[in-house]
Formats: sequence, C-alpha cells, structure tokens
Amino acid sequence: MSDLKFKPGQAVDVARAMRWGAWAVAEYRLFSMSKWMGSMFAFGLGNPVIYLISIGLGIGALVDINTGGQGINGVSYLQFVAPALLATTAINAVMEEVTFPTMQGFVWDKMFFAMNNTPITPKQIANGIMITATVRGVFNVLLYELILWLFGAVPVTSLLPMFITSLFAAVAFAAAMMSVTVRLENDDALFAIIGRFVISPMFLFSGTFYPLDQMPIYLQWIGWISPMWHSTQLGRFLSYGMPLETWQLVMHISFLSAVFVIGILAAYPKFESRLQK
Repeated sequence: MSDLKFKPGQAVDVARAMRWGAWAVAEYRLFSMSKWMGSMFAFGLGNPVIYLISIGLGIGALVDINTGGQGINGVSYLQFVAPALLATTAINAVMEEVTFPTMQGFVWDKMFFAMNNTPITPKQIANGIMITATVRGVFNVLLYELILWLFGAVPVTSLLPMFITSLFAAVAFAAAMMSVTVRLENDDALFAIIGRFVISPMFLFSGTFYPLDQMPIYLQWIGWISPMWHSTQLGRFLSYGMPLETWQLVMHISFLSAVFVIGILAAYPKFESRLQK
C-alpha cells in the first residue's frame, strides 16, 4: 500500500509534487528524448569521431613522428587532443537539450504553461531542463570516453578526470544557453548561427589542436572566453599532468563556475516572468 497521505478531496500529494517538481519535468523530457536516441547518438558523436580518426590518428601520427615520439606536452598527440574532443562532445549534447526543448515548452507546444498550472514552479521547470541536459551530457561523454579508450587515446586513469572537466564545461555552457533561449520568441535560425559562429570558433580556436599560446595574440581571446578552452586545460592538467600554475587552475575553475551561476541566475527570473503572462 502506498505510504502517501492525502487530505480529503486532494487528488495528488502537493508537497511531494512541489519537492520533486524538477525531476518530474526531467522525467517528461527524458521520455521524449528516448524517441530520438538513434539521431542523438549519430549527431552527438559523428563529428568528434571523425575528428578523432582524421586529426587524432591521421595528423597525430605525423606529429608524433616529427617530434621523435614526444608528441605535445610529453604525451601522444591523440592524448593531447582527447580532452578537447570530449569537451566538444559534451557541449554539443547539452546545447541541443536546452535550446530546442526550451523553445518547444514556451512557443511550439507551450507545455511549460501547462506545467506551471500544476504545483511545479518555473524554477523547477528550468532545473528540470538542466537535469535532462546533464543526463544527455553524461551519456555522450561516457560513450565517447569508451571510444577514446578503445582507440588507445587515453589510459583508464584519465577517464574520470576528463569526465568531470568536460561535463563541468557542458553544464556551464548549458546554463548560459538556457538564459539566452528563454528570452527568444522564435529562433529565427539563431541556433544554427550559434553553431557556426560560436561552437565552431570555440572548437577551432580554444587550443584544441595545439597550445593556445602558439596562436596569434589577436585570436587567443577566443580561447580565453571559451568554456571549451578552460575545460580542456583542466582536463589536460588532471589527466596527464600538464603544468598549470595555481592561479591558472583557480582561473579555469572560477570561469566555468561563473558562467554557470550567471547563466542560471539570468534564466530563473525570465522563466517566472514568461510563465506569469
């Protein structure tokens, strides 16, 4: 027998619904997500796997040969680029899960307004979207880590540190993107623009293929403001001991934390104001 206690005339346990509202939203989103697992798998891992084979194995072999087997930072080129490829996978995964579902909930099917007419609060709806994005990020990161390990790109001891750093960047970026998306009345191809002019530059100019300080100074700023670069540097530090000063370590962690906190705090009020209309 259920241990839930209801008041006379009460159809649901309101206190329980309010307490677990974010997880109810996440459950709904995860059920919807399950219908597109094949597409998510293909699009989420397609480009990173292609880069792994073409850049990591192809160009990487040339780099390792020409450096006398030293690679970069004393590790193979494939191990050097692995944290960046993993961060890319995580960021791409969470971006899709906070942008299109947010537009769907507010504009396309207006499901958020129905949710808001239950004990679930706007903040819980936002948290539910973030939980779902995090789950998708975890799935993609673990899957890609398995591929990296099978290719011999990283040792087993590097998997947990890179998992943490890549997911850290993904969650921070997801919060920032959700705060942007919740302000849109229609997408007007903005997500495609972000993919081409935000995600792609982050990938190309965040020290992915060689250390950032080897780029012209007028391009290095792209890496400085990129969650991908900060995550990649942390991943390289934790996975194979790339040298980092204490202040650099603090800077990387603080930057990603700030992006997450600012994104979340900017998203909550807009969720509440839009759902009060």
